[in-house]
Amino acid sequence: MTDRRRADGVDDGSGPHPAHEPTDTAPPTLYIQTLMERLRAFDRRRPMLWDLAVTGFWVAFAVLDYTTGGWRTVARDVDAPEPLVLLMSLCFSVPLLWRRSHPVAVLVLMAPVSLVNIWTGAVVQAAFLQLIPAYTIGLRLPLGTLARSGVLMCLPVAAGAIRIPGTADRQLVSYLWGFAFVALLALVVRTRREYTEALVERAHRLERERDQQAQLAAAAERTRIAREMHDIIGHNLSVITGLADGGAYAAAKNPERASQALEAIGTTSRQALAELRRVLGVLSDAAPTAELSPQPSLADLDTLLRGVREAGLPVRLTVRGEPSPDLASPGRQLAVYRVVQESLTNTLKHAGPDATAEVALTCTPTGIEVRTTDTGGRTTSSAAEAPGTGRGISGMRERASLYNGTLEAGPLPAGGWQTRLTLPLEDALP
Repeated sequence: MTDRRRADGVDDGSGPHPAHEPTDTAPPTLYIQTLMERLRAFDRRRPMLWDLAVTGFWVAFAVLDYTTGGWRTVARDVDAPEPLVLLMSLCFSVPLLWRRSHPVAVLVLMAPVSLVNIWTGAVVQAAFLQLIPAYTIGLRLPLGTLARSGVLMCLPVAAGAIRIPGTADRQLVSYLWGFAFVALLALVVRTRREYTEALVERAHRLERERDQQAQLAAAAERTRIAREMHDIIGHNLSVITGLADGGAYAAAKNPERASQALEAIGTTSRQALAELRRVLGVLSDAAPTAELSPQPSLADLDTLLRGVREAGLPVRLTVRGEPSPDLASPGRQLAVYRVVQESLTNTLKHAGPDATAEVALTCTPTGIEVRTTDTGGRTTSSAAEAPGTGRGISGMRERASLYNGTLEAGPLPAGGWQTRLTLPLEDALP
């Protein structure tokens, strides 16, 4: 829906515009634009009051033309009955009150009055008020309706030419030129309105797309943060749980080992808190000034495995080949680190006290492969029933997909569990 009211009483559909207060050095057009904006705003607030004011102005014009005898200066028959002249003047002006809601009906109502006006020779000047509803028709209705409106306006004049010879040269040409001017003006304003509406709609669409992109980016960031927190908290809590169980067991027989376990718990807890602060720092308003630390990389695998060993899980690392610069990008290194971390966390949780693990990192000219294997007694059904199972695996798959990689996880035929991550050298084209 568009605003179809205009400050001059005629519909141009231009809608509201922001007001600009002119300055002393402003061009005159700015003063006119500001005045028109204020009139449009008044029209939007009180449309009926504005319609009454505009209609009253034209009624006063028509009555003044009658009372001063101005109609006689152009009349073909100055002896036309004055009551009829007054009635025709009112019939041309009063219906303008409904020119915006029913422009075609107003023009149809004026057509027989126009015929009487030409036929009697009075030729009151208020007959040109037919151009106002014609303008509204050209602005709001199809072009076919505008063409029929032109025919409806000119037919009475053509019929009057039969009654009074010689009127065609003067009246018909005047009507045709007047209608052509009004029709062209309506089409220009209508084109401008549609162009402006298209620009506004495009701006709104771009704003919606921008908001949607921001929401998608926020959702992706929340997913990334949730994945990081899951890996950090899950791994460190599993390590702390293993250390606490071992320390409790050793407390009665070997107090020194229990003390070492408590120290390891403290170190692991502090590391977990530091990582959490780093991850959650992006949610803080003070994040740009927060102290930053690098993301874990392949060089941190030894530290990761040392913590796992302290938690009671024997683990061995095997590295084959040297990673190329493309494979050694920080993002790929973080993906490898988190997958290994999550795999060992699952081993700590589900593989049992006697399990062992092995991490095999293989770098080739075409990609990188990481296999994490344990000797635990898990099965597919027991893994499915474990609380929280599946969240870590889905997070690992998401990390692999970021670099067009694949992740396979499942039990081995001989027992145990294996997680296999494969990252290609180059990102595949979408």
